[in-house]
Amino acid sequence: MTPSLSLHVGRSARGLLAALFGLTLVLLLGLASLHPAQAQSTVDEAKATAEPAAAAAIRKSLGARLPKMPAIDEVRALPLAGGTSLYEVRVGQDIFYTDAQGRHLIQGQIIDLQSQRNLTEERTEQLSAVRFQDLPFEDAFTIRRGKGERQLAVFSDPECGYCRRLERELASLDNVTIHVFLYPVLGPQSTEKSQAVWCTASAQRGQVWLDWMLKGTPPATQANCSQRTLDTLARNLEFGRKHRIQGTPTMFFANDARAPGALSARQIEQLFANAATGK
Repeated sequence: MTPSLSLHVGRSARGLLAALFGLTLVLLLGLASLHPAQAQSTVDEAKATAEPAAAAAIRKSLGARLPKMPAIDEVRALPLAGGTSLYEVRVGQDIFYTDAQGRHLIQGQIIDLQSQRNLTEERTEQLSAVRFQDLPFEDAFTIRRGKGERQLAVFSDPECGYCRRLERELASLDNVTIHVFLYPVLGPQSTEKSQAVWCTASAQRGQVWLDWMLKGTPPATQANCSQRTLDTLARNLEFGRKHRIQGTPTMFFANDARAPGALSARQIEQLFANAATGK
């Protein structure tokens, strides 16, 4: 199993303090080594003109001090109590913080000790959120039980033991449609088995998958597996990287809720109930 890297906002005060003391001040000259060299583009300039003056000034300052820094996607003031001047700098999915002059750069987590909220974590989850309707369903196969009125999607690795445990729980559910995204992140065997499942005729993929996950019957290798299959798996991996799907299994529900790990059937039923009520 790929360990889940999700953190919980409601951590203890001790955990919050530990995370707070773990903040790392990144040396300005060292940031350039975190990313490949890339010049600021005219797109960045257009973004700067649409930003408040302070944010535009920070973008310009960082660009001058770090000419090899990748394109900055967003600069925004952090809503901190007490009038503290701190700005969030987003580069792709990575978040940094800086002062109003763009002189110091901080890499780490910002934690509100009064409310016990991890502001960095909340922002990261916001940026990596996935709307259920936007999932690339053409790159998944479907397992339907009963009427199939309730829907969920799961990113799963065929070599993941926790994914097998989840499949046993899912097998006890009724009136459900499950969209399975093959997500081979555990090594070459994961890729080989994922290719074998996806190369099977589309109508048979669900059964081949369940035979492997529930019965241990390995999928037969297909001799004529096309490049399209490899492209599908590559797209799933890229989608997962973009949206920080860092553990298998990871489920998504119709209300856009994300649930990592091998949950029990009872827990899944509760998430279905939440989705039905719009929670």
